[in-house]
Amino acid sequence: MSHIRQTVTVYGLDSQPTSTNLKMPGIFTTPLRDDLVSFVHDQMRCNSRQAHAVKKRAGHGVSAESWGTGRAVARIPRVRGGGTQRSGQGAFGNMCRGGHMFAGLKVYRKWHRKININQRRYALCAAVAATGIPAAVMSRGHAIEEIPELPLVVSDKVEEIGTTKNAVKILRVLNAYKDVDKVKASERWRAGTGKMRNKRIVRKRGPVIIYNEDKGLTRAFRNIPGITLIPVNALNLLKLAPGGNLGRFAIWTESAFRKLDSLYGTANKLSQEKVDYHVPRCIVKNTCMESILKHPNIQKAVKKPNLLAQQKKRYLKKRVK
Repeated sequence: MSHIRQTVTVYGLDSQPTSTNLKMPGIFTTPLRDDLVSFVHDQMRCNSRQAHAVKKRAGHGVSAESWGTGRAVARIPRVRGGGTQRSGQGAFGNMCRGGHMFAGLKVYRKWHRKININQRRYALCAAVAATGIPAAVMSRGHAIEEIPELPLVVSDKVEEIGTTKNAVKILRVLNAYKDVDKVKASERWRAGTGKMRNKRIVRKRGPVIIYNEDKGLTRAFRNIPGITLIPVNALNLLKLAPGGNLGRFAIWTESAFRKLDSLYGTANKLSQEKVDYHVPRCIVKNTCMESILKHPNIQKAVKKPNLLAQQKKRYLKKRVK
């Protein structure tokens, strides 16, 4: 895992390692709680919903009344009159053509969700920690086979890039553009009515670039398919774990990577930006139960098995002729 490594190499714009080595931030030691990430992601998605409802009289635009009993037909209200196909057809009910929906939506429904701040922070820390584990990133589908190392940290000069041409060049040099090619190949038309709602094309997610200062960076990278840009002061779980799945491919700038310890603290040091907060710690350091049970201190406390009690005695009886 990424937190076992003590340092991370900073790469230049020519993809060559520089002489700068950064200490691994404490946030990368966070336990990966995919259940918590999935829950918090689901709750956060609810907060972008807009209230909507159906018309109060929808499905009641005709005059209809039940025929009652005695005609061997259902007692659903039926359209009055004659001389047309519509007369005699069922109306109003949710099982009828042109009828109302069952339990119609109301605007006063509970659309948004409150989320505990510690849960939000824990989920975000887990999402950041997963960006440094190659197995998690590859399992999510990112093309990182030729990336020099994870987490990938580049020099702060990348924040001064002002053109998309240079941005593409840097991604190619870092062998990260293969992930963008994969995004382009995944483009397709959306299934369903969404094609008519200004969101016709859907595609996979590519790398996320996390920066400290925007000196032209966002303008250069924003038009590349699949790229997401996030300032390190405003990390977002919806961007770092799309769909609630851990392991998005992240590219960090040097200053943003240095700032993580001051933002979230370490296991033993409190955060400088948040009140009385440090990154979550593992409750159990060693998860191998076999090595725990074989530890000398555990073996001293365990009673030795009584082998005599376990042995079964066989009594031979003489056969009676």
